[in-house]
Amino acid sequence: MCGRYAASRGAGELAEIFEIEKWEPEETLVPDYNVAPTKEVHVVLDRPLKDAEDRRPVRQLRKLRWGLVPSWAKSPEGAARMINARAETVHEKPSYRRAFAARRCILPADGYYEWVTGTQERELEVEGKRKRPRKQPYFVTPADGSVFAMAGLYEFWRDRTLPDDHPRAWWATCSVITTEAEQTPLAGAPAEGPRSLHDIHPRMPLMLTPDRWDAWLDPARTDVDDLRTLLAPPPPGLMRAYPVSTAVSNVRNNGPELLRELPAPEEGTLF
Repeated sequence: MCGRYAASRGAGELAEIFEIEKWEPEETLVPDYNVAPTKEVHVVLDRPLKDAEDRRPVRQLRKLRWGLVPSWAKSPEGAARMINARAETVHEKPSYRRAFAARRCILPADGYYEWVTGTQERELEVEGKRKRPRKQPYFVTPADGSVFAMAGLYEFWRDRTLPDDHPRAWWATCSVITTEAEQTPLAGAPAEGPRSLHDIHPRMPLMLTPDRWDAWLDPARTDVDDLRTLLAPPPPGLMRAYPVSTAVSNVRNNGPELLRELPAPEEGTLF
């Protein structure tokens, strides 16, 4: 899954990486090293500019809320539960299928966090002993330092309790698509710790390599079977993972120190 990630690149750098044509300076976000559900996040999308005569899609950097609210929802209360959409079923689930066909985006990140429960604590859970499991957070990021481009969907929801001119009358929200985690060896896997992403968690965000960005963002591509080919996992061996401080477990903590690599856990404590 993807329940927390880091995004520190500025609008200017993202504009260069993704060849963005339009972004609003007032929507620029500060670096966030502990992005959590319901926060506002940067996304890249192709969409005609509002009120423009030229209706061609324009690549934009937009600020959306993480946690998708379907256009038909009666309220936004379920947004925090809809931060992830499964690649295997996104084309058929009522909450996601319309966005999958027409409103796809990319969420740029440095990488994402995932928590591993220690082996001994897992055994206690199996035995029915109610010891709170100790969990070690890991940060998963491209081994070459490039942007982690997560496949996403976005949607618009109208709050009918507010007048048209109210600034919160329209909600723009998004979700991250996840896929099965890689079982192949991590890049530069240490002697201790997880050998693959699947050792950390059975799911992971779907990372789009640059050769798929244009096709994924193109709103003219609406054929579901065609779009599903873009959901194939990236080539193996692109990612590395390393342990980080448990401070990241508290969403109130935020800063580059959260990405600092820690020594690998002692042998036998996690794997």
